[in-house]
Amino acid sequence: MLSLNAVTKVFNKTIAVDDLSFEALQGSAFGLLGPNGAGKTTTIRMIMNIIQPDSGQIKFHGKHPEKADYLKVGYLPEERGLYQKMKLKETVVYLARLKGLSLTEASKRTDEYLSRFDLSNYALRRIQELSKGNQQKVQFIIAVIHKPELVILDEPFAGLDPVNQLLLKEIIGELRDQGSTVIFSTHQMEQVEKLCDRICLINHGKSILYGDLRKIKKEYGQQMLTIDYQGSAKALSDLNLPDLKIFENQIVGRLPKNLNTLMQAVMQTVQVTRFELLEPSLEQIFIEQVSKEEQA
Repeated sequence: MLSLNAVTKVFNKTIAVDDLSFEALQGSAFGLLGPNGAGKTTTIRMIMNIIQPDSGQIKFHGKHPEKADYLKVGYLPEERGLYQKMKLKETVVYLARLKGLSLTEASKRTDEYLSRFDLSNYALRRIQELSKGNQQKVQFIIAVIHKPELVILDEPFAGLDPVNQLLLKEIIGELRDQGSTVIFSTHQMEQVEKLCDRICLINHGKSILYGDLRKIKKEYGQQMLTIDYQGSAKALSDLNLPDLKIFENQIVGRLPKNLNTLMQAVMQTVQVTRFELLEPSLEQIFIEQVSKEEQA
């Protein structure tokens, strides 16, 4: 649905985005990840045609986007911006109409979303009277109310409590099931793991990890080992347990190559009450890959 091919952007001799390529498929959720200053927001602004790339191509459905294509895009920027003195409902209806909805349809969908987000009682309030969390919900509504083909969400969960985060994920899932492509830019790795099919991790404007999330976790992540035990932590500390941390009643660390030898040594020293292997988290992979890139 969306593709970037060798996109580069330079500001005052600083390379913000460096030969970046990726594809976000239709009906999928795609994570655009990276540390602060990695080039995520610059990339999103180029996708949104706010700024132009110095080189490379950005395409929607295999062609260069035209003005009409952006009516099919929903964008939640990291920098929040609403008309503070306008009333809530009229704000949403006005911006929905800019995306091509009729007055009747815009008003109907606004009422539905305000009810879903428990904002109906605030419909006639001015935006400036709303809490930051409620303003965040309003901006999300504005981004999705026209049922866009492409939804770009920059830190969408910021300022939201767990209940409203769950509601956002529910609506995002509905959009994806209807064929929309959703692009996330967020630091909340646990949310990416729950929602995204594919990711692109960028650092200093370059892609350092890209592809199917499950395959990435399998290829780049090392399983984590957890052993619960009863006995002496001091006795365990005398064993050779590289890359493992010994806590009171628990051993945690990366799965070693000599697992059988390790377990025999541990079981001869303490009583093992639980043994578990866990797949690596995306956050662990993220930190490792960025650290490797910084050291290279």
